[in-house]
Amino acid sequence: MNQDLFEKGLAKRRATLGADYVDKAFENAGDFNLPFQEAMTAWCWGFGWGDETIDAKTRSMMNLAMIGALGKMHEWETHCRGALNNGVSKEEIRAIVHVIGIYCGVPQAMECFRVARKVLEENGLL
Repeated sequence: MNQDLFEKGLAKRRATLGADYVDKAFENAGDFNLPFQEAMTAWCWGFGWGDETIDAKTRSMMNLAMIGALGKMHEWETHCRGALNNGVSKEEIRAIVHVIGIYCGVPQAMECFRVARKVLEENGLL
C-alpha cells in the first residue's frame, strides 16, 4: 500500500465523514476487514478524493447521484452526511434526488428522500 495515498485518503475521509466515523470503521475492522479498510482509504479517498481537479462539494454531489443510482442506501446515508460536511445544501440534495428519480425511477427517489429526511432532521435542517 502506498503510505502517502493512505495518509492523504485518511485526511480526506475524516474531513468528509468525520473522524469519529472513520476511526470507528478502523476499530471495528479487525484482521478480516482491516486490509480492505486500508486499501479503500488509499484508493478511494487518497487517489480518488485526493485528486483536486474536482472539489469536495462537487464530488459529494456526484457520489450521491451514483450511489443513489446503485441503490446502496447505507452508503447513500453516509455520503449524504458527508455531502452536508462538504457544503451541499438541502436544496441541492433535493435536486440530486429529482435526477435519481428521473433516471433510476420513482421508488429509488422515494428511498433517497426517506434517508435524506432522516439525515437532514438529524442536522436540524428540517
